[in-house]
Amino acid sequence: MKTIRISLLGLTALAFSSLNLLADSEAIDATAVWKANCKKCHAEDGSGATKIGQKLGIKDYTDANVQASMTDEEIVKTTKEGVFDGGKKKMPPYAEKLSEEEIQAMVPLIRSFAK
Repeated sequence: MKTIRISLLGLTALAFSSLNLLADSEAIDATAVWKANCKKCHAEDGSGATKIGQKLGIKDYTDANVQASMTDEEIVKTTKEGVFDGGKKKMPPYAEKLSEEEIQAMVPLIRSFAK
């Protein structure tokens, strides 16, 4: 009987631990992350209609064709690694600045910009 109780306690603890991880990832405010890190170049609506965005030729995430040209994996990779053009940095890498969860949260947010 003790073995069953210990196993049930272990499973219960594992379940609560999993729920806490899920709650933490759901608690990420992707919009706040966007505003703090991306808005100045990509614009609040993802259009890239900022002085910096226009100068760098940033993609317009409100354009359905632009959205169709990107995979979710490419969005994550670009966010992590940044964008470089011939050695010139167009977008800094965010792998060390943002958590994996914050980077993953950018994907549905960027997808939501499509009109």
